Amino acid sequence: MLASAGLEIRHWCRVPKRVYLSLGSNVGDRRANLRAAIERLGRFGRVVALSSLYETEPVEFTAQAWFLNCAAVLETEKPPRQLLKALLDVERRMGRRRIEKKGPRNIDIDILLFADSIVETKGLTIPHPALHRRRFVLEPLAEIAPDARHPVFKKTVRELHEELPPGQVVRRLPQKATGDRPWD
Repeated sequence: MLASAGLEIRHWCRVPKRVYLSLGSNVGDRRANLRAAIERLGRFGRVVALSSLYETEPVEFTAQAWFLNCAAVLETEKPPRQLLKALLDVERRMGRRRIEKKGPRNIDIDILLFADSIVETKGLTIPHPALHRRRFVLEPLAEIAPDARHPVFKKTVRELHEELPPGQVVRRLPQKATGDRPWD
């Protein structure tokens, strides 16, 4: 009886955390890939914010097609490792194959920030270790969460974005005249 009561209390007291994600695609129907991945995020919590789409030139491995990127804010009760496992499963089920590091991919989902957590384990580092250097991540994230704070650098996403040196091309796709996001 006490054990089951303890489980109920732990479950009942679980509080959703805000997780900031980056999504990208440069293979196949990029827009449809992003849309499908975002729909699947709903299985792990509630998507509370979604950026516009951004067309971005590839970095590091540049001999590949340009990406469509976006950022999302997910409220979830899953702890970081469980969420990572779930996101990797979404990628796998959508056909992602990790053949070449930083190479072409139909879907890529990265955890950027997990509330104010700092996580350093094998296979998972939060905040994302390259977050502060990537315009294709910071531009969409600054659109929807400019005041989110990097727990290591103690700076907001807006501040990190403003500190980026010139470089990578990131173009926000225009929204339709109806005011809808460019997803439809």
